[in-house]
Amino acid sequence: TRSLLSVFEEDAGTLTDYTNQLLQAMQRVYGAQNEMCLATQQLSKQLLAYEKQNFALGKGDEEVISTLHYFSKVVDELNILHTALAKQLADTMVLPIIQFREKDLTEVSTLKDLFGLASNEHDLSMAKYSRLPKKKENEKVKTDVVKEVAAARRKQHLSSLQYYCALNALQYRKRVAMMEPMIGFAHGQINFFKKGAEMFSQNMDSFLSSVADMVQSIQVELEAEAEKMRVSQQELLSVEETVYAPDFDVAAPQINRNLIQKAGYLNLRNKTGLVTTTWERLYFFTQGGNLMCQPRGAVAGGLIQDLDNCSVMAVDCEDRRYCFQITTPNGKSGIILQAESKKENEEWICAINNISRQIYLTDNPEAVAIKLNQTALQAVTPITSLGKKQESSCPRNAETEDDKIVPQAAVRANDAEELIAPGTPIQFDIVLPATEFLDQNRGSRRINPFGETEDETFPEAEDSLLQQMFVVRFLGSMAVKTDNTTEVIYEAMRQVLAARAIHNIFRMTESHLMVTSQTLRLIDPQTQVTRANFELTSITQFAAHQENKRLVGFVVRTPESTGGQSLSTYVFESNSEGEKICYAINLGKEIIEVQKDPEALAQLMLSIPLTNDGKYVLLNSQPDDHDGSPSENRGAESEA
Repeated sequence: TRSLLSVFEEDAGTLTDYTNQLLQAMQRVYGAQNEMCLATQQLSKQLLAYEKQNFALGKGDEEVISTLHYFSKVVDELNILHTALAKQLADTMVLPIIQFREKDLTEVSTLKDLFGLASNEHDLSMAKYSRLPKKKENEKVKTDVVKEVAAARRKQHLSSLQYYCALNALQYRKRVAMMEPMIGFAHGQINFFKKGAEMFSQNMDSFLSSVADMVQSIQVELEAEAEKMRVSQQELLSVEETVYAPDFDVAAPQINRNLIQKAGYLNLRNKTGLVTTTWERLYFFTQGGNLMCQPRGAVAGGLIQDLDNCSVMAVDCEDRRYCFQITTPNGKSGIILQAESKKENEEWICAINNISRQIYLTDNPEAVAIKLNQTALQAVTPITSLGKKQESSCPRNAETEDDKIVPQAAVRANDAEELIAPGTPIQFDIVLPATEFLDQNRGSRRINPFGETEDETFPEAEDSLLQQMFVVRFLGSMAVKTDNTTEVIYEAMRQVLAARAIHNIFRMTESHLMVTSQTLRLIDPQTQVTRANFELTSITQFAAHQENKRLVGFVVRTPESTGGQSLSTYVFESNSEGEKICYAINLGKEIIEVQKDPEALAQLMLSIPLTNDGKYVLLNSQPDDHDGSPSENRGAESEA
């Protein structure tokens, strides 16, 4: 509203400057007309004075004198017309523009000053309200301050409505004020020339009539708009006084937890020294996945915080109420903000939580937010350990865009227990323990549960017939009881995503997933260190989610020291479709199977594109994109 108001104020300032310049031009015309009156009057006297000159050689000047007398009468009559024209210009041209400047423009300027004073009083009262402590013994002080804020808000509301109405009416009045003086000027000139130029007046009559009709219609529109603004103003001022009080519904606020965008004033905490801080009241709004701030008087907002994958929580800060803190994805403490009420505080936290999960990128973000809020706790019903968490905590929104579709319960609770034991712990990150980091620096080969090692320990990557890289994010892994069906992967996806939603876990580890004809490796994109390595022969099941195409998982069978085997399911989120990863894994397993038969291996390799360095690399397409027809390079591939 203030940004739009600045446009109206700029327009009013431009109109004031132009009106002053226009008035100067009209006054110059009026001055010139007065000067014409004096000049014609003096000319008439001078023509009559010719007779009194007593020229020594004045014989035969009688005709000249009589002619000059006639011209003197004509000039006198013309002087009368000029005097009438000057009076008409003063009344119909100069006076209306002076009244417009002194009445309408001065009124707008005065209301602007009153609005500024009311706004300053409101800011002072809000600053005093924001400093209220949480101690209950100060209830009388709190009541007085709340009343002061309400009075200031009502005063600001009233002054702003009057100011806005004046600005709206000015848009109509300026058009009347610009045309009305020129109508008077034209009428005066026509009356002046009508004595000797009737044809001129006839040409202008129809035009002036149409202009007069237009001015009349604008006047009617102005009256109708003024009536509408008066009725609207009465309706806006007829609300209860409680709406002006901040936090008026603190007992039972109606909180909307499905917001994906939010805007309003917040207090921003700024550090001014080692132990000193200041609070600044600014206008904040969300735009996509960004938190923006627009200072008063600025044309547009600026970026304050990237909200993707961040976390937000309520905090106690300097004995102030309704404070919350935004933490960056890397765990660093971000900004601290203060809302003006409990309702605003809760809605800001919910909105930022929803935005951090990138729900805004979905086709119907409002429906996704509502669905996740309703089903976040229900999704973990089969899990005993998370069920206890459900009883003691409130549901939160699900996390990231890819959680927008919580995996549906494909099996009943009893069937889920047959796939995954109740209470099975979930690992949400692939970590590098400190002891293993020291072992790596000492040059020894380190061993961890994920088989993390450096790339140089895998020389088979250079000789692999298949190499395909995917960008993935690790969501979690957990032990499972069987690998006989892909339903165990879907159940693991459901439990991992639900646990992330319940425990409010946003952070994900991004890796490069390298699929070769022998292994499947997770590589750190920064250090190129292999985080995890899985033999393709140990992967017994793999599948992409049926609804959320970017979710993919696989089951790994690992031998144990006791002689038995353990089964673990790993769940990932991919930048591309999960079916492509499944196709790459399936192709690698087929290569392993046909390596024993050279002819079958050659036939399989002919269906895969060949790069310049002799590597068989999967294209970013589905398997059915290749029709198996011979290409131009098929002969060269056969020779290779």
